Amino acid sequence: MSTILVTGGTGNLGALVVTRLRAAGHDVRVLSRRAKDHPVDLRDGSGLDAAMAGAEVVVHCASTPRGGDDVAAGHLIEAARRAGTVTNIVYISIVGVDVVPFGYYKVKYKVERMLEASGLGVTILRTTQFHDLVAMAVDALAKVPLVPLPLPKGVRVQPVAVEEVADRMAELAVPTPAGRVTDMGGPEIHTLLELGRSYLAATGRRRKVFPLPLAGKAYAAFCRGGNLTPSHAVGKGTFAEFLTPRAREGGGGRGMRRSRGVSGALTRRR
Repeated sequence: MSTILVTGGTGNLGALVVTRLRAAGHDVRVLSRRAKDHPVDLRDGSGLDAAMAGAEVVVHCASTPRGGDDVAAGHLIEAARRAGTVTNIVYISIVGVDVVPFGYYKVKYKVERMLEASGLGVTILRTTQFHDLVAMAVDALAKVPLVPLPLPKGVRVQPVAVEEVADRMAELAVPTPAGRVTDMGGPEIHTLLELGRSYLAATGRRRKVFPLPLAGKAYAAFCRGGNLTPSHAVGKGTFAEFLTPRAREGGGGRGMRRSRGVSGALTRRR
């Protein structure tokens, strides 16, 4: 069994990874600014050396669309070098970060390159967006009453179950690095418009949705399918299955935790 650090270990994906690793018997350290045992601030690197001591594997799930992922990665890399025991940094990335010129994606791609150039052992997994991307995007837009909901015209998504991604991340959290592994996509591809309508219907909200054409290189890249990986549709859980419990509850996705901040990539003009 290994000593494993998980950044973002209280988030949507990270918490599931922590649960799986602990169930497998690993010593797991959850890194957080508010953690009692391992308080760490990735923004300035404070607390990292103590948390990293003796660790073999780092699973890096922490991320924010507000910027600073590259700075955090820099602190993580330097701390891993100083520790001298880390043999594998497992990083969760996004399909299309190298071809979709959206700000958040460009920073994720920069982190990939930083890790690959670090001289440390690394494992990089790119996945498509999680199912709750649509829920978060629609819920955010639905806060404005009595207005038809605009969703980007022509954008397709291939959502994957976050639980399945957590399974894969836990599998990769071993002392031996694997480099860039095969991408992981959801089982189906639909337009964002279709999924938005399905989500509203499942959560009992009668709101009209209309396709909104946007502009810019990032939008064009999404329309070309840069965020898709149809040849790696390995996920099993469908969006319809994701909707089932929400339809029963009738409460929608309100209060859902943020999922890698990718909803903005599909709703902002770029």
